[in-house]
Amino acid sequence: PFLRTHAKLRTCMLRALVRSYRASSKQLLITRRAMSFRVEERGSLYTLDYRLYFRNSDNTPCSPFHDIPLYANHEKTVLNMVVEVPRWTNAKMEIATGERLNPIKQDVKKEKVRFVHNCFPYHGYIWNYGAFPQTWEDPAHVDPRTKCKGDNDPLDVCEIGSKVAERGEIKKVKVLGCLAMIDE
Repeated sequence: PFLRTHAKLRTCMLRALVRSYRASSKQLLITRRAMSFRVEERGSLYTLDYRLYFRNSDNTPCSPFHDIPLYANHEKTVLNMVVEVPRWTNAKMEIATGERLNPIKQDVKKEKVRFVHNCFPYHGYIWNYGAFPQTWEDPAHVDPRTKCKGDNDPLDVCEIGSKVAERGEIKKVKVLGCLAMIDE
């Protein structure tokens, strides 16, 4: 089941602007207390069949959308972020909410994989981009400020720390503010 975001995060089409809370491991294995996750790539990168699946510490397949906790601490001041698009890359990846186990896959438009445009002088995204697990933007809710509906996906995150993340990495972040971004 979906866990609705709390009032601070629930606003439709708002993207959290966050900074890195703690440097993360270079490995694609993250640990939080007794819980850890690892990722498994299937298919070829930049193709329609590419998928990045998650497994928990028992090596059981799990969902980055449903099984990774939103909060990284008991005080609920630090959140977990699932990195979909690492900084300086431009392959538009997203959690596949309609697929079993919700792997990360490359976004598709008109049966072609999508890439973001470069913003000179930079290549790809200028931040680590991803989603908050266990959140969802309701497509029936109209935001009073943007007059836009939710996009039926997890809440997006722009992590502005200095480290380049790995696709599938779980980063601990603190919310600094919100950005209203409208999907096309």
